[in-house]
Amino acid sequence: MSYELQAVIAEGEVLRRLARELPTARLASIGQGLSLMPMTKALFDEAAAGTGGGALGFRRLPEAFAQVLTDRSAGGPVAYVEAEYFGGTGEQRAAVWDGGTLVLGPLHVEEGRPSPPAGSPISQALRRLGVVASVDQDEFSAVGLGRHRHSAAWLG
Repeated sequence: MSYELQAVIAEGEVLRRLARELPTARLASIGQGLSLMPMTKALFDEAAAGTGGGALGFRRLPEAFAQVLTDRSAGGPVAYVEAEYFGGTGEQRAAVWDGGTLVLGPLHVEEGRPSPPAGSPISQALRRLGVVASVDQDEFSAVGLGRHRHSAAWLG
């Protein structure tokens, strides 16, 4: 089984303001007051504005959009996350901006490497956004990021 996620995550109102500027953006609520904006092909094309992808080592974060996230983080913390797994093996990347500054990351755990003691990159980013996990789960599970196997499924 595979799992892939490329998305912006932030408090619901922060993402709603951003989505108003991006006609192709779609939002999904994920819990604990956060929403997720999947980086669909349409959003990637719109957000890239001719700059291409690969900002900060991410596969699907356009350079121009990284600057948008920096600017929008003045209204509250914003994370960009990527995960790709197949058969339980994969990798994660995450970064968080707050107050117009990159405050976490970019973090990356490569395929075959264990997550650091602080948790996976995505769990660390979610913690920075205020997610609280219980004793028997991490932040990734606490907001239900495992509900859908592919980014586009969040919209369905």
